[in-house]
Amino acid sequence: MQDSPPLFVEGVVRWAARTGGPDNMNNNATDNSDGQTANNSAVKPDSQIARLQAIAQQGVQPLGFEVLEVQLQNAGGEPIVLVRIDRLDEQPVTMADLTGASRAAEAEFDRVDPIAGEYRLEFESPGAKRPLLRARHFERMVGLKARVRGDGQAFTAPIRAVDGENVTFDVDGDDVTLRAGTFTANLAEFPDRHR
Repeated sequence: MQDSPPLFVEGVVRWAARTGGPDNMNNNATDNSDGQTANNSAVKPDSQIARLQAIAQQGVQPLGFEVLEVQLQNAGGEPIVLVRIDRLDEQPVTMADLTGASRAAEAEFDRVDPIAGEYRLEFESPGAKRPLLRARHFERMVGLKARVRGDGQAFTAPIRAVDGENVTFDVDGDDVTLRAGTFTANLAEFPDRHR
C-alpha cells in the first residue's frame, strides 16, 4: 500500500491510498463469497457501485461512519474508487477520520478484491455537494437548497421541513413533499457552519 498525501479540494478533505496490483495478497478480481468477477461484462455499473458501496460500508461502519456515496472513476487509465463518508455522530469529518476509514476499508477491499489490477481508493468528507439520502440528512440541512432528481421531479429548492420520512421543499412558493429514499438529492449550497 502506498499512501498519497492528503488533498484539499473545494472544501472537501480527501485521503488516497493505492491498492490492488501485484502486491495484493488476493489479486484475482474475485469476491470469494460469490465467485463473480467485478469486471465481468455481465456486471452492470449500478450493481458494481452497489457492491463497492457494500464493501466500503462493511469496512467503515464499525468505526462509526456511514458511506454516503461511491463513485468509480477513471483518471488517465487508472481506476479510482471514490468513497464519500460521514460520521454517524454528525461531527465534522477530520483527516484522522479519513485515514482510519481508508485503512479499515482498504483491508476489506484487499480481502474481497473487487477490481482487477491496481486502483486507487480515495476517501472524502461530504463536501459542498453532499448526498442527502435519509430523512435525518434533510433535517440537518433545513433551510438550505437541495438539487432533487427522480420520482417525476427535477428541481433545486430550499428544504422547508421534514416530517418522518416526508421531505418538503419550497419550489417557487409551492410546497412539494417527497418521501426520502424515492429520489436522489444533493446539497446545492454550502452551509455557513457544520450541520
